[in-house]
Amino acid sequence: MLFVRHGQTATTGTTLPGRAPGLHLSDAGLAQAAKVAERIAGLPRIDAVYASPLERTRETAAPIAKGRKLRVRIERGLLECDFGTWTGKRLKDLSKKPEWATVQRYPSGFRFPEGESFADMQTRMIDTVNRLAGQHRGEVIVCVSHADPIKAAVAAAVGTHLDLFQRIVISPCSVTTVVYANGGPLVLAVNSVPLDELKPS
Repeated sequence: MLFVRHGQTATTGTTLPGRAPGLHLSDAGLAQAAKVAERIAGLPRIDAVYASPLERTRETAAPIAKGRKLRVRIERGLLECDFGTWTGKRLKDLSKKPEWATVQRYPSGFRFPEGESFADMQTRMIDTVNRLAGQHRGEVIVCVSHADPIKAAVAAAVGTHLDLFQRIVISPCSVTTVVYANGGPLVLAVNSVPLDELKPS
């Protein structure tokens, strides 16, 4: 299973867009999507391409699927965390809230106001991954999602507590690869990007 984070948007790094509709890839994001599609095209096979319902993930998935003559399958389980009333807020404003320290250091104990908890998001993501792995046993699939759900999936795969998942970086259009087998997950790569794109998020 190849997890791909969507490409950059106009708000990447400044705003918490969440599940709000209408946010598309920027020009830089479209270029990133084309580049990651080229990288994935080098693999011997891809059997299916999934994306969360949001525009930015579908636009990232489109060139990957086109290169394989596949259609993008929409999977709600890959959705971004529901940030509730924090949706659309600027990160610099949210970082001043007293709850921000909990988000960073004790995420397993935090629920976004009128939204989803990190624990619920991780459970949803793991359930989705297990279902897709069962449906595509022995196959290679791409799942285009968002930073926090992919971080939560990686944390689960390596057996790391959710309270440490903020230490994992998932960059725009990075590829994270996990083999889901009977003996448990095997993490082959996390946040794979060209070396000149490596930086903290």
